[in-house]
Amino acid sequence: EGSFLMLPLDDFMVRALLAGLGMAVAVGPMGCLVVWRRMAYFGDALSHAALLGVAAGLFLGTGVTPSVVAVGLLMALLLVALGRQRLVAADTLLGIFSHAGLSFGLIALALVASAGGGVGVDLHSFLFGDILAVGDDDVVVVWLGAAGVVCTLAFLWRALLAITVSRDLAAVEGIAVARTEFLFMILMAVVVAVAI
Repeated sequence: EGSFLMLPLDDFMVRALLAGLGMAVAVGPMGCLVVWRRMAYFGDALSHAALLGVAAGLFLGTGVTPSVVAVGLLMALLLVALGRQRLVAADTLLGIFSHAGLSFGLIALALVASAGGGVGVDLHSFLFGDILAVGDDDVVVVWLGAAGVVCTLAFLWRALLAITVSRDLAAVEGIAVARTEFLFMILMAVVVAVAI
């Protein structure tokens, strides 16, 4: 009767556990592809640029999640478009976007806070999150997003794996390399936005 399993959990702990499990389901298979493709800095650049989306959502009053998704998608589009040029290496481009997104996001958050009559913005919660503050609606969004990500990855898995091994061989096999990579970057942007 006194075992750990019999202890009642508070609602916020159950929601935090469910949200964490939902994110793990989504980012597990995606993380494998990110590491294999040496794109870890891409996720970092997207998460730093998401602060700009947070500021836009607070300023426009549209909510944080839709604006972070919009900024993440815009950042992914810019990275795909600029990644095709050969003047600047991809790592350099990601570093520029990461630090520019972070600095512009911090400036925008400071402007939003000063325009709101001195009301402070909890930057710590946006940078690191607070899984214990997850609500019921957030859990539903996380699990729906995780299901969508897993289904999309299952559909694209063979193509993404072939592109990871060799882009040229994948193109010879008839895989639409640019479209598949673009869809994968959109998935990464959505996952980062939902996680924030």
